[in-house]
Amino acid sequence: MRRAIARRLTESKQQVPHFYLTVDCRMDALLALRAQANQGGAVKLSVNDFIVRAAALALREVPEVNASWHEDAIEFHAGADISVAVATDGGLVTPIVRDADVKPLSAIAGEIVELAGRAKVNRLKPEEFTGGSLTVSNLGMYGIKQFAAIINPPQAAILAVGAAERRPVVDDNGDLKAATVMTVTLSADHRVVDGAVGARWLAAFRALIENPVRILL
Repeated sequence: MRRAIARRLTESKQQVPHFYLTVDCRMDALLALRAQANQGGAVKLSVNDFIVRAAALALREVPEVNASWHEDAIEFHAGADISVAVATDGGLVTPIVRDADVKPLSAIAGEIVELAGRAKVNRLKPEEFTGGSLTVSNLGMYGIKQFAAIINPPQAAILAVGAAERRPVVDDNGDLKAATVMTVTLSADHRVVDGAVGARWLAAFRALIENPVRILL
């Protein structure tokens, strides 16, 4: 597995023209909504569940990112299928939540737990980790503030998610206050995604994260 991962990532970094876009997302509203949703709920929602669905909804708003490069054509995908990076003893595996833009958060949460559990014991079917629209790689639980991830071909983008942490921010009135902020970096394939397109997708993602009720709709 390590040999296969090394080969794919080396090919990606050498052959795919990566570029990177980074934004900060205010998390206070999302964390408050998550806490309220988890009160007495049978399924406990994680921050990553919200991120996965927000990524899928942003693909619906900016479908140009939901594509793959082929030498003879660019393939656009009908579904918003989000790969979720899972660390296993053998290496990184990316099981896919299919059609994450139309599934409720509770279904996404249960599916991620189930897929991650089977990934860690090497029981995923090939179709469960092959393909996909975009990958979410979250290292926030390890205290990583910011990083840039390597694209998982044939996908055209991967979102690297850092930790949500308290930081000083300036509000719209120019006043200094404390807020919970999460830094995310989009790595994109410039053959498929232009800078302005990547920026529009990232803006759509941030708008969903900062207005999390839209993620529930």
